[in-house]
Amino acid sequence: MRGACRYRRLLAVLATGAAVTAITACGGSSDDSAPANNDAARQAALVEQGKQIFRFDTFGDEAHWTDTLKMHEVISTMVDPVTALSVGLKVDVEALPAAVADGIANGTVDLNSPATTVALLKLNAVVGVQGTVQTVNGVDKLVRVGITCALCHSTVDNSFAPGIGKRLDGWPNRDLNPGAIIALSPAVDAATKVVLNAWGAGKFDPRNNVDGLSKPVVIPPAYGLDGIHRITVTGDGEEIAYWNRYVAVVEMGGLGTFTEPRLNLSITHGTEDLVTSKLPALQAYQLSLKAPAPSAGSFDAVAAQRGRLVFEGAGRCATCHSGTLFTDANARLHPPSDSMAEPESPSYASRSASKQYRTSPLRGVWQHPPYFHDGSAATLEDVAQTYNTRQGLGLTAEQIADLAEYLKSL
Repeated sequence: MRGACRYRRLLAVLATGAAVTAITACGGSSDDSAPANNDAARQAALVEQGKQIFRFDTFGDEAHWTDTLKMHEVISTMVDPVTALSVGLKVDVEALPAAVADGIANGTVDLNSPATTVALLKLNAVVGVQGTVQTVNGVDKLVRVGITCALCHSTVDNSFAPGIGKRLDGWPNRDLNPGAIIALSPAVDAATKVVLNAWGAGKFDPRNNVDGLSKPVVIPPAYGLDGIHRITVTGDGEEIAYWNRYVAVVEMGGLGTFTEPRLNLSITHGTEDLVTSKLPALQAYQLSLKAPAPSAGSFDAVAAQRGRLVFEGAGRCATCHSGTLFTDANARLHPPSDSMAEPESPSYASRSASKQYRTSPLRGVWQHPPYFHDGSAATLEDVAQTYNTRQGLGLTAEQIADLAEYLKSL
């Protein structure tokens, strides 16, 4: 009976979110831990809901990707799996039936056929892409397509093959070439295609369709954000929900509204709001994503200890990359003149609401080269050298190497 009672309690919490229902379902409880347990259960349910939103919710952006850009036609006729993988799309191996996985491994599944891509979409196996597939006269036809948060902010571990593996949510897909993908649309004019194709892998300009300029930035990670209020490179919003709304509406084309008075910007898509109600759960899931720890043997531990002294001392890194989060973004933002990546004018920040930059947090920094918001530093050694040169730090080659090893250890 105790097991059945606990089971009914759990069902009540998950189904209604009401602590009182969980308590009274089995005749009441005086256990002081019950409210805490219920809170934990509700939070776990919220995080799981956010995970599903992050991975699979398009916010109704099929209106943009299908009705406007006609990407369902492009995929059906031009995008075979080899092409898809070449522009950085990823396949979730855990969504593949064993027979399909075996067919990919032994070559009996044709990876040079767009029909195979449609089949993968029907299986919900393409990370960040949602397709509606209808069977007409025995042939599967892609009739609608949209994208999710996971397209840019997830990748896979390549455990099955390059580009095919288990999902790694929050990891930026630095193989993804959003510009080249959008440029495939028949609705995009020739001049715009040139601009989009110039962005390159791992970069996207989230302001391009607002101000018409082109200054792409690297796709950022969506992990390690818990406790950081200024979560974008320019620190425009106070919480994740601000940027989630911006991306969902302005970039993905989801149905809803984004308003930013500082940019005199107000954009509405559709007549219904498919974004707002999902923002709390989506934020909860993103805040649950921890920065990945470096793998054993990926850095020189002795050199990293020396590098920590450089980081906190002669390198002056800890002045801004401070505290356990390695950022001062919660306390202040920085003018463009402080940026190591962008000495030229105009700055990327000039197109933003804050007109400033935040200090990037460093947990998991080993995972997402290239560095700086414009991707101008290929390695962490390049990062350390750039600071050394532009700030006149006078670090030796050994100190720069040690500092890089410390950064790899975070």
